[in-house]
Amino acid sequence: MALKEFDVFVIGTGTAGKNVAKACAKARQKVAIADNREFGGTCANRGCDPKKVLVGLSEILDRSHKMLGKGITEMPKFSWEDIQTFKKKFVDAVPAATEKDLKKLGIELFHQSPKFLDEQTLSVEGKTIKAKKIVIATGNKPTELKIPGRNFALVSDDFLELKNLPESMIFIGAGYIGMEFAHIAARMGVDVTMIDFADRALTPFEEAIVNPLIEASKKLGIKFMFNTSVSEIEKLRKNFRVSVLQQEKKIDIKAELVFNTAGRIPSIDELDLEKGNVSFTKKGISVNKFLQNPSNKNVYACGDVSDSEGLPLTPLSSQESKVVISHLTEDNIKQEAKYPPQPSVVFTNPQLASVGLTEKQAQEKGYEIVVEEKMHLNWFNAKRINERNYGYKTIVDKKTNLILGAHIIAPEAGEMINLFVMAICGKLKCQDLKKMIFAYPTWGNDIKGMV
Repeated sequence: MALKEFDVFVIGTGTAGKNVAKACAKARQKVAIADNREFGGTCANRGCDPKKVLVGLSEILDRSHKMLGKGITEMPKFSWEDIQTFKKKFVDAVPAATEKDLKKLGIELFHQSPKFLDEQTLSVEGKTIKAKKIVIATGNKPTELKIPGRNFALVSDDFLELKNLPESMIFIGAGYIGMEFAHIAARMGVDVTMIDFADRALTPFEEAIVNPLIEASKKLGIKFMFNTSVSEIEKLRKNFRVSVLQQEKKIDIKAELVFNTAGRIPSIDELDLEKGNVSFTKKGISVNKFLQNPSNKNVYACGDVSDSEGLPLTPLSSQESKVVISHLTEDNIKQEAKYPPQPSVVFTNPQLASVGLTEKQAQEKGYEIVVEEKMHLNWFNAKRINERNYGYKTIVDKKTNLILGAHIIAPEAGEMINLFVMAICGKLKCQDLKKMIFAYPTWGNDIKGMV
């Protein structure tokens, strides 16, 4: 094998990986980067961005449906093919543009997943690579179902590339991805069934805001099977048959397409980490406060693949990349990874959003708390668009009057939660927030009534 040497070798071209590669190249280091898929990462190519384009159409349909007879006289016609064409304008150029930007900086590109040969040696594309520092930023990938017929289940990538919508779909897993795609499909007339082994959907979120979303989902026509395990997927002539166990009873359900939305795992199985003495867990590459691997100090990990305190979010990946950059370039101060409150949003109709502690977490931490919970609010912003599902749950520290957590169900919950992030990070007391003058009538103004 030919031998090549680099100062920094980055594995993964998403937000975290490309940020590190670019910064190190600008610091005049010899840099290479590799990816076994199209360059640009999950979010831009097959995740957040294309999904949000499809969500945009479902939001228009949802809003129109709620305003029927209140200004809307008939539902607008839609074209799945047209929205897919529109979506391509956002994603098709990403890989080539990413490669172009990296090449401009003199970064060498590899289109394969490297494998560790030893602590500082990799094998990729038939070449042996020696690197002083190796950065793993490979992100996550769908978990594999451990059942017969698992190869028949499609994943999120496939949903985003569907040329036509089928009459029916089954989603195995009622987490973020499953719920978001189910809402898109159901709003466009697909018969949707969701299966989950847990007793409810979206278990990381407060049950108070999940319950009304489930009710809204049922009205949309989505069917739920909780406390249910999938035992097999079989191919029939037109449909697929999914066999499940619910309360020890075997049930068969059929649909044209089946999707595995049972969660995501670190994308590390192709790296031969053991040969590189790189420690890892089920959550990803083990890291210390500097995002450095404890067993191989030449390796750093950032983004979704790191077993850190960070949630699998693109903005968090960007933050972690800055920490790694500070350790690989000479000019910067060596940073430690710090994790401010991280908001989570589910882009269903309506949206769910959360930041900070849940009630249970606050109690476990020993806080004396004031909990305010109100659902089905009849506030103006909801009434003017005929939205029935509007509510919140907030957790406040009784001693300091600081906000510990906020949880919202609303059409614009994703935007509203950002204001709570600012309030928590800025250590604003409830009375400070209430004194502020916000534009009215806006969804943001409503947060003053939630604490």
